[in-house]
Amino acid sequence: MDLKLKGRSVLVTGSSMGIGLAVAKVMAEEGCVLHLAARNAERLNAAAADIAKTYGVSVTAHPADLSRTEEVLKLAEACGDVDILVNNAGGIPRGTLQEVDGATWRRAWDLKVFGYIDLTRAIIAKMYARKKGAIVNVIGAAAERLDPNYIAGCTGNAALNAFTQCLGSESMVHGVRVVAVNPGPIMTDRFMNGLYWRAEKRFGDRNRWQEILTRDIPVGRAGTPEEVAHAVAFLASDLSSYTSGEGFRIDAGFTGSLKVTPD
Repeated sequence: MDLKLKGRSVLVTGSSMGIGLAVAKVMAEEGCVLHLAARNAERLNAAAADIAKTYGVSVTAHPADLSRTEEVLKLAEACGDVDILVNNAGGIPRGTLQEVDGATWRRAWDLKVFGYIDLTRAIIAKMYARKKGAIVNVIGAAAERLDPNYIAGCTGNAALNAFTQCLGSESMVHGVRVVAVNPGPIMTDRFMNGLYWRAEKRFGDRNRWQEILTRDIPVGRAGTPEEVAHAVAFLASDLSSYTSGEGFRIDAGFTGSLKVTPD
């Protein structure tokens, strides 16, 4: 299917690996002009060079720590005229209320929660002026699948879902759509680390992580970053032009949570 995205400019944050990198590649395949942002400059520059060579599109790398307001504003100044913004940067650590201390909680939210909000605020003003644009927030199914062992992440994701719904409910008046994609278990490096953590707690052996997938997920596997990326591209396209203020779970219908306690 032609998503009619050729020539559109796209800013993807957290795009040096995982879901963000997969989104960048799908957008490149559609013929988009890419702006990629992430903290790790070496990995980001390598990803940008590979995408430019593979897909023959314009790719600009913007190394940036989006937990810092001044770097958010600098990125927005450089990329303020993009047609599409994909907020994807940041990961919030697992743990209970007692396991995640205040400094760790705030540091994680500075990137994923306030980073999304601040960059959206800066970018959407120019989209409103042009009466055109789309913003896709890659958040996470933990916004709805509440888990005391991921309390900081669930709370942050729920806040971003509410942010998406509030903003997207009125942004279309200005010609701009705001939507969320909420991936469930997706096989990224970060998810893999979470599987190790859960397997250690549950079985006392981190190498038994595969058992968590086969026991807890009905389809017996995690999703792939590419499965998320294709949904992001569709929602960002004009083929989804009547969609705003909603979050879409990508989790194969998985309604439970990956267990931590011993069986």
